[in-house]
Amino acid sequence: MRKFSLTALASVLALVAGMASAEEIKVGVSVGEHAEIMEQVAKVAQTKGLTIDIVEFTDYVVPNQALNDGDLNANSFQHQPYLDNQIKDRGFELVSIAKTITTPMGVYSDKLKSLDELPEGAKIAIPNDPTNGGRALLLLADKGVIALADGVGLSPTPLDVTENAKKVEFLELDAAQLPRALADADVAIINTNYALEAGLNPEKDAIAIENADSPYANIIVVRKGDEGAGWAKTLVESYNSPEVKKYIEDKYTGAVIPAW
Repeated sequence: MRKFSLTALASVLALVAGMASAEEIKVGVSVGEHAEIMEQVAKVAQTKGLTIDIVEFTDYVVPNQALNDGDLNANSFQHQPYLDNQIKDRGFELVSIAKTITTPMGVYSDKLKSLDELPEGAKIAIPNDPTNGGRALLLLADKGVIALADGVGLSPTPLDVTENAKKVEFLELDAAQLPRALADADVAIINTNYALEAGLNPEKDAIAIENADSPYANIIVVRKGDEGAGWAKTLVESYNSPEVKKYIEDKYTGAVIPAW
């Protein structure tokens, strides 16, 4: 009887210890590849004693506010220039702790096969947030469609365009709406997550795409003070794992690239 009791007690203590060591966090992601990849990250994290509750968002505005307000523990949807701009504009107490993926921004069209075919006065739809809008303009400048003023950095606006030989018109729209703009615009410059969600393949469907050395690697973000938390370390280790890297390479075949 005594032996049974000790064995039962040991089992209970082990169970309690396991419950105490287990953690659960909420991670905000944008729909598309960020959500899909985080599902794989959650599987790896589960083996390390961390449960990830994935919260999906359909825009780029809310996830940082939710994280800053304490509704999330972390988010994974943005690149560093976007975070920097959000911190500057909104005073968020947020910090990046790891790189995740690079998603090259692409130029898409239902009407043209090449940017060389752009007609005079063409309508070009770009994101209306400062960093992704600037990113789109930098892409157009890199492809020779426009020229930008010196020293504009990573966040130029249409006001910084110094040469516009074809007198193209910029339609600044919410990033999530850009795939729909293809019906009206001559071209639309679309972030990869929204392109994939709309059934567009950056490698096959884009008529132009960002260079591989783009500075827009995506990141995992937490509130200041959580950088050294055990769950944050486990989250990063799980994301930057061989299993997740293989999933990304197999599923997206170059449209999404591991950045670590």
